[in-house]
Order: sequence, then structure tokens, then C-alpha cells
Amino acid sequence: MALSEQFLTEDLHPIDIVEHIAEHNDWEFDRVGDDQIAMAVQGQWRTYSITLAWSGFDETLRMICTFEFDPPEDRMDVLYEGLNLVNDQCWAGAFSYWAQHKLMVYRYGLVLAGGNVASPEQIDTMITAAVLSAERYYPAFQLMSWTDQTAAQALQVAIAEAYGRA
Repeated sequence: MALSEQFLTEDLHPIDIVEHIAEHNDWEFDRVGDDQIAMAVQGQWRTYSITLAWSGFDETLRMICTFEFDPPEDRMDVLYEGLNLVNDQCWAGAFSYWAQHKLMVYRYGLVLAGGNVASPEQIDTMITAAVLSAERYYPAFQLMSWTDQTAAQALQVAIAEAYGRA
């Protein structure tokens, strides 16, 4: 059964949908408030903290996927160059580094202006894209930070997206 088939035609709050997806996937989550939920999603490389928040004013569902990251100060220029290269490859969302909190961050905002409603599939795709992007670029971020490779060299380790079918 498709995710959307589990919901009737009623308009549900986007965070209610996220909570249902988290329950469906057995992810740990905390409903921080009516308009915000925080989850822990296990990936291959690490556990990612994902927070989704709804802004009725902006009509935007904002997602932030983070993981701890503490590169050496002398490699920050390579990491920032690498972030630019990575973001050139990301179609939806973007990475940034929050040095004060020592967090690598993937952010995305789904704009639902005009009273539009996000489908469960859209929200599930947002979360999946965040985890897949973090998984894809995590090894490259490690190489940028802990080896003498350039950002472009380190990015070669990122798993390429597959196109077509076998």
C-alpha cells in the first residue's frame, strides 16, 4: 500500500505525516511541538539527526539532517571548497558546516505556498534524499578533513548516482 493510501482525503498537518512515517520505519523520534519533530535515522556510516519543522507563516516544511563533524582547523579551507563542489552536485538541498556546533548539515525546504499540502511520498522522499546524500558524501568529507587530498580528489570517492536499470 502506498503511503498516501494510508491517509484519507483529509488535510493532515505535515508533522503528523512525518510522525506516521517515523513510526512506520521504527525510527526513534520526539514530537518537539505541534510544528516540529526530531528523529534519529540509522545510516551505513552513522546515525543522522533529522528535524522537520513546519512554518505556517512561510508555508514551508523545513528539514535539517545533521551529524557530528569536527575537522582539524588547518583543513577547513579544503572542507569549504569541498562543500561548494558537493553542493554543485545536489539538486535538492545543500550542505553547510556549522563550526560552532561541530555539525555537518544538510538542509532542504519544501515550499507549499497557496495552501498546498505535502503528500506522504514527498515527505518520505525528502527524508530519504537527505540520508542518501549524507551517506554518499560522508566518505569524501572524511577524506577532505583527515588526509592531504584536495577537495576534488576526495570527492572522487563519493558513490556515483546510478542511472538506468540492470
